[in-house]
Amino acid sequence: MSTKEELLEKVEVKTKDKKENQIVLYNDDYNTFDHVIETLIYACDHTPEQAEQCSILVHYKGKCTVKTGPFEDLKPRCSKLLDAGLSAEIV
Repeated sequence: MSTKEELLEKVEVKTKDKKENQIVLYNDDYNTFDHVIETLIYACDHTPEQAEQCSILVHYKGKCTVKTGPFEDLKPRCSKLLDAGLSAEIV
């Protein structure tokens, strides 16, 4: 095996072991699309288009991953979603 192949194999193994945390947003019958979109822009730094797409997915699929990353970054973001009355959790 060449050095390049060995390096690629090592990188592949490291990425498989690394599990990123996710904020999952759940559908509810209370919040408007506008409120969800505005909150995603504020709490998750979404673009308006990204926030709109996530709100549509949540509405039709029941849930959507709205942000991934390290737990330390996601915790305050998830708290902002919850404080705004949305249903979300970090998984």
